[in-house]
Amino acid sequence: MAAQSLARTTPDADSVAALHTLVLSSLEDDQAVETISIPLEGKSSIADHMVIASGRSTRQVASMAQKLVERIKGELGRSARVEGLPTADWVLIDAGDVIVHLFRPEVRSFYNLERMWAFGEAPPPPNPAHA
Repeated sequence: MAAQSLARTTPDADSVAALHTLVLSSLEDDQAVETISIPLEGKSSIADHMVIASGRSTRQVASMAQKLVERIKGELGRSARVEGLPTADWVLIDAGDVIVHLFRPEVRSFYNLERMWAFGEAPPPPNPAHA
């Protein structure tokens, strides 16, 4: 019985996996560039995954963010908080177990979140000149 009560206090692994899969699928469908996922489970309490991707323009970044939030709500019944949508240089989507950062390539290169959050495991940041 102790195992059952413990399972109720932690996020359901299946729901976290479904959210993560939905995020990656949505970004792929919307032609996100240089999408990476950084596992945070056991490394940070803010989320289980951080997903970072680029859009080619502020219009694409805003569109990807809006569609992703709609898909999370429609398919999983979860609400996500969004910041940065009016300018769409960098949009943060907090879906609870998955945090998503969407950038224009130049802004992504400037902040270099991959290096900060990957705990030495991330590839070098994408070069905006090659995007």
